[in-house]
Amino acid sequence: MRHSILEGMRRKLLLLLLATAVWLPLVHLGFRPGEPRELAPALASRLRVLAMRDESPERTLLRRNNPEWDLMARTFSVLSFANLALKEPDRKADHLAVIDALLTRTLRDERTSDDVFLLPYVHRAPFRDVRGRSLFVDGELALMLAARQLVEPRADLAPLLRERIDTLTGQLERAPVLAAESYPDEGWTFCNAIALAALRLSDTVDGRDHSELRRRWVESAREHLVDASTGLLVSSFTFDGVTRDGPEGSTLWLAAHMLQVVDPDFARDQYQRARRELIGEVFGFAWAAEWPETSPQLNDIDSGPTIPWVGANAGSSGLALVGAAAFDDEPLLEGLVTSLRFAAFPVTDGTGLRFAAGNPLADAVLLYSLVEGPLWQRAMEPRAMEARR
Repeated sequence: MRHSILEGMRRKLLLLLLATAVWLPLVHLGFRPGEPRELAPALASRLRVLAMRDESPERTLLRRNNPEWDLMARTFSVLSFANLALKEPDRKADHLAVIDALLTRTLRDERTSDDVFLLPYVHRAPFRDVRGRSLFVDGELALMLAARQLVEPRADLAPLLRERIDTLTGQLERAPVLAAESYPDEGWTFCNAIALAALRLSDTVDGRDHSELRRRWVESAREHLVDASTGLLVSSFTFDGVTRDGPEGSTLWLAAHMLQVVDPDFARDQYQRARRELIGEVFGFAWAAEWPETSPQLNDIDSGPTIPWVGANAGSSGLALVGAAAFDDEPLLEGLVTSLRFAAFPVTDGTGLRFAAGNPLADAVLLYSLVEGPLWQRAMEPRAMEARR
């Protein structure tokens, strides 16, 4: 009797294992989109509604959790709608209205306080740079302004962009290794890459030439800001260029994309290295780790949670979408979107699409990854703005 019960249990276990072996490779089919970019219109619809509201519970919560995320959500939204304005010229006025609403609010909020978009530890010590400004704030605002001007120049924004570019140029030039601070004695590759992209877009707009500074930054980064074991850019460093934190995915994917308009070969090399070190793929799903196995670190608030065993990290996986789209890595883009649809709980309501496991910043990053392209193409056109004047 006992023997027959054990045999029955073994058969059931075997059948369960066989069923699992058949089911696992197919489960992704229920979450794979027909085409990843089909999500863009519904995402844009909801982000448009949020952008046009002066305040919202989502934005209040985002700012309470991390004021940096509030600014970054605006930046990715501006970049998204700039791409949409170039991609959909018949709706350009509608897309520019979103950009202008975000720019107006952001410039107004910045005037209320120097630290409105910064974490409290900005006050722990003085900045090493004599101007005492955060490249994080100046770089993101410069990129937003440059993107707006690249789509369709506004005369009143031209001096604001020029002033902001001069400010961040000074920050970069005064830094010992040309990499400026975002917080006192703390520079981020993420922010430096955004600042360099802003320089490139701005040069296309106003005809100035910061190419020598961009070239010297890449040369200095190769010497001072690259991890010896992986060849990847580190994520943070002191004012003197001493590494604080090694390579991290949530920095690398975005930095590689920003550097496409600075040094395309260096950018592609960083993307390919990051893909080898950080990407996991199985059964049609894909994800990204935050740290290479050779240099594990503790996750912080920007990294978000990591799923044990497989090492899938929320922040790195989200920004890997940007990298995959920017470098035409369609298999990876599809795998990442499939994982997103499986694990992030898409919700459609009267305003459009959002992902319940994320927040407005995550949705803005996703939208940007699905519409990026036209803005960078225009930035790379020789004499692009002169021909349109």
